[in-house]
Amino acid sequence: MAISRRTLLRASSAGALAAGAGTAVGVTSAVGGAEAAPTARAGGLPSTIDLDEPRYLGYKPADLAKPYAKYMRSSTLPAQQQVVDAYFGDPVPSDRIPTFDRLAADLNRADHSPVETGYGTLPDGRTVWAAALTRMPGVTAAMWDWWFGWHSGESARYRLWHPDAHAYAGLLRDTTTAPGLTDRQRYIGNTSYVDEFIGGQLEQLAISFLDPAGAGLRTSDTTTVVYGRVASAQLPIALGYLAHQVRPVAGGAEMRSRFYLNIPGLTSVDALAALAAHNRGEGPALAQPLPFTAEFGRSLMEHCGREMNHLASFLPALYADYH
Repeated sequence: MAISRRTLLRASSAGALAAGAGTAVGVTSAVGGAEAAPTARAGGLPSTIDLDEPRYLGYKPADLAKPYAKYMRSSTLPAQQQVVDAYFGDPVPSDRIPTFDRLAADLNRADHSPVETGYGTLPDGRTVWAAALTRMPGVTAAMWDWWFGWHSGESARYRLWHPDAHAYAGLLRDTTTAPGLTDRQRYIGNTSYVDEFIGGQLEQLAISFLDPAGAGLRTSDTTTVVYGRVASAQLPIALGYLAHQVRPVAGGAEMRSRFYLNIPGLTSVDALAALAAHNRGEGPALAQPLPFTAEFGRSLMEHCGREMNHLASFLPALYADYH
């Protein structure tokens, strides 16, 4: 019998209330020893989470007063053709999908993998995979490192990325203006809490960014990999992993994105973040059962293709203005 997300979220919120806001509720992993989320308020930095901040799409008058509001668009650009073709195509056969333990070999290669864009289920019948290749003229890896350290500081910044789907963002620790940090150090070891719609389904996620070197993923002065553990914003449940490699190509860069879902584990929950997520309200999609499906992977591939293509269209100008 499937457990609904609504049931799980209610149980988690009750636990967060008992623990008290502003603390991390630690849980020992029962499934393979998942990574723990960064300690709440580590280093004395405050979070950007407000218990009363609502979620919504688009911009309101207060958002339009932001200096970067000129980059907000009424709708997200379409995904590039390779993503569109994969979306309307069949799932990738399971024997052609790299298993999660081959992620580093997949992304460290100098050429392209046999499948760069697609979705499907691994031979284990459980793990859902999605991948997307995005070509980005005029963009560099440094711009993406800066973006991941900057955008979650305010929900209005996050909405720039995908106006049709991004509704809320907050940081466990506000590193956006902390002195003495590189752009990578602003997000690696931090957790971003986001509310977004994927295929029409609301997801409230906690994305803990990890050092890619720990997974064998290579970076350099011109190539970066944004690597993270994806979990519920309200539950001590890890859901999977994401990786976005950005490497130089003629005229700009390309992003090679990978998602692996239904890789189970337990993690810690920040009570303030959990309470804030609960206060933002439960959308009807939260009654949908776990786990994720291949159809969700298809929607995630398209979502990724759109948001990355959209942001890349103005990222060089935004970076020049605010880096």
